Amino acid sequence: MSPILVRPVREQFEHDRVIRLLQTRWRRRYEVGVNLSGEPPSPLRFGRRLLVPDLVLYSHDEERELLGVVEVETNASINHLEAMSQWMVFARVRAPFHLYIPLGALDAVRRLCDAKEIFVEEIWTYHTIGAQVRWTLAYRDRSRATKKAPKRASSKLKRSKKTSKKKNVKVGRKAVAGLKTGRSKKRKTATAKKTKTATAKKTKTATAKKTTKSPKRRTAVAKKTARKTTKLARSRSRKTSVKS
Repeated sequence: MSPILVRPVREQFEHDRVIRLLQTRWRRRYEVGVNLSGEPPSPLRFGRRLLVPDLVLYSHDEERELLGVVEVETNASINHLEAMSQWMVFARVRAPFHLYIPLGALDAVRRLCDAKEIFVEEIWTYHTIGAQVRWTLAYRDRSRATKKAPKRASSKLKRSKKTSKKKNVKVGRKAVAGLKTGRSKKRKTATAKKTKTATAKKTKTATAKKTTKSPKRRTAVAKKTARKTTKLARSRSRKTSVKS
């Protein structure tokens, strides 16, 4: 809302149209409060004062955190009175302050902001082409970008830490798998050695048994042959005794 008492009808219509378009544009991302004639107001408390910017952006959660303050200006409302009464106050709020201005008013707005030391995070220009309104980003404060850079760096560090952790986990898994395979190989070799020693022992015992059995067999054969010879000798002696 502008402190200007009388704004041209055409500019007022364009001003309200831009506000409604911005409301529909940001409805999904934010809870948008609009201060237009004929609609319920959404004031913003700043100390003891109640501020009435064109658009107030809140979060969708229960806390309703203030995420942005937006002011739409026309050619008639870009002056020292507007800058002193509204821009300076909106810039002190703990939320990003955005200005939407006509296409050819960027230099005048930058001069006013520099002269009054007004901090504006973003300045957007708008212009109409037929029934469409187009937006272009004309200015963005670089200090905000530099403040966000460490966050990006920290996010990169977090990502690198996550990747290093994943790599360490993979290396640990590989080491464990290698240990398991080594243990299984050792076990296999031990079992193979045991089987070899067992077979060798069996073969040795078998050969020893064979060697121990062979003298017995020889003695038995010798005994049989001795018996046969003694029988033959006795039979011969008997025959000789009979003949005589």
